[in-house]
Amino acid sequence: MHPFTLTRKEMAELLLSLQNNEGMSPFDVIKSALVDSNQSDSENSMVESAMNSSLPGIFEKLMKISKRDVGLSINEIVSLGNQIEYSSFSTSAVQNWVKRDVRGLIGSPQKGKKYSLEQAAILFIVEDLKSTLDFVSIRNLLTLIFNNIEDRQDDLIDPLYYYSTYSLIFEELDLNKDYVVDVDFRIHHGDRAEMLIFQKAEEKLKAMDFLNEKEKTIIQNALVISTLSVQTSYFQSVSRQFLNSTLFI
Repeated sequence: MHPFTLTRKEMAELLLSLQNNEGMSPFDVIKSALVDSNQSDSENSMVESAMNSSLPGIFEKLMKISKRDVGLSINEIVSLGNQIEYSSFSTSAVQNWVKRDVRGLIGSPQKGKKYSLEQAAILFIVEDLKSTLDFVSIRNLLTLIFNNIEDRQDDLIDPLYYYSTYSLIFEELDLNKDYVVDVDFRIHHGDRAEMLIFQKAEEKLKAMDFLNEKEKTIIQNALVISTLSVQTSYFQSVSRQFLNSTLFI
């Protein structure tokens, strides 16, 4: 049995459920993800058993949270990040990010000694982007979107909503769930994956009428980069698996 993980869309839903009291609770999000990962009716008992006993500790902790808008420690962010499909976090790496590589994007902990959900989302975004960009490029791109780290009001788009948007774009374009954007050449003659992502991002931006044209262009291009980075993360993960299996023959 494969270890239980969340898709990025499911992780975005979990973070959003922790942010406010509207919509699904953390318990509901995790249970729904378990059901989706065990789709046959005969496995319902397996889902119930997992909910009762075998979930990762970070999930069990979050399901018991009664208040919302919580803070997360670095260790909790790392534990949560490692439950995302085809992601690999380490405490030492994330500590280096917040102290050096993306310090200007993250800033100091905003929930006492813990980091806000928005700060956690930015770290998840950085993890995806580093599969295609260097840290200088990541800082330049995300600074355009999130501006002053101490003021969430000047963000072009909320970090949680940005993470949720490109995660949703990827799932909508990964039609057969093989972690590759699907291009139906019978319909999209001559279109490449990045053009389909660009068009899908344009659809999502129609609801963001608070943005001017320049801001929309920034977000649209960033969504393309982030979505392609998700696919690249998958290829990198598979490559590492084959490398490890080769080295230990």
